Amino acid sequence: MRDEDKEEIRRMVRDSYGKIAQNHEPGCCYSSSCCGEQVSSTVGQSPTQLSSRMGYSEQELAKVPDGSNMGLGCGNPQAIAALRPGETVLDLGSGGGFDCFLAADQVGPTGKVIGIDMTSEMLSKARENAQKGGYTNVEFRLGEIEYLPVADSSVDVILSNCVINLSIDKSKVYKEAYRVLSPGGRLAISDVVAIAQLPPEYKNDSSLYCGCITGAITIPELEQILKEAGFQRICITPQEKSRELIKEWAPGKCIEDYVISATIEAVRWSAP
Repeated sequence: MRDEDKEEIRRMVRDSYGKIAQNHEPGCCYSSSCCGEQVSSTVGQSPTQLSSRMGYSEQELAKVPDGSNMGLGCGNPQAIAALRPGETVLDLGSGGGFDCFLAADQVGPTGKVIGIDMTSEMLSKARENAQKGGYTNVEFRLGEIEYLPVADSSVDVILSNCVINLSIDKSKVYKEAYRVLSPGGRLAISDVVAIAQLPPEYKNDSSLYCGCITGAITIPELEQILKEAGFQRICITPQEKSRELIKEWAPGKCIEDYVISATIEAVRWSAP
């Protein structure tokens, strides 16, 4: 891929999710029609409804500040994170702060949560939500997930929800994740993976890229990237129930036959 093409994708994704933050629209970029003309059947569903379908409990949905849950994502990384008091957590693509605030409650006042987002609009929204909710153990930083503004070996757990698929350099993302994790640190990620080859017309549809579809890679490709980054105990588990939600991202295109949500777990090697 040419450098100018990569930069165009970055700009497209940044602009798309900036519009979502400004317009307060729930759901993926594709459903909000910010990248194209088509609108998915998730439009009209509230963020609470969408997140409930992703696996978040009523208790989780009720405890975060209004406006932090934007219905973005394809799963619930909190369910596999097993967060403990005092841990430092990093959320890649933190949006309105939803997963950060849930993590903050689990790590407690002795822990810390850092949210990274590439859009200033999302960052402003998240900071407002943090102030509204009185969170003192959460901070939000502007940055790209390929170049994390985070110190080496300073994080215990990395969360992310349907964001890494949007990166044009996933290998760089996971190498950065490995760099900032402390020895024994772990990944707890929900993201989409490819399960079949997309038709050419889908690959060339920019709205499907920023809609978390055409940027997905296969499980073997992802496993190889994680191994090359240095991760061990890699476990990638497709979530069959996600098909019902994913097929609504692009009605009539049978997208659920090509991509599926998966949980991605791995650990940075720790010397005995």
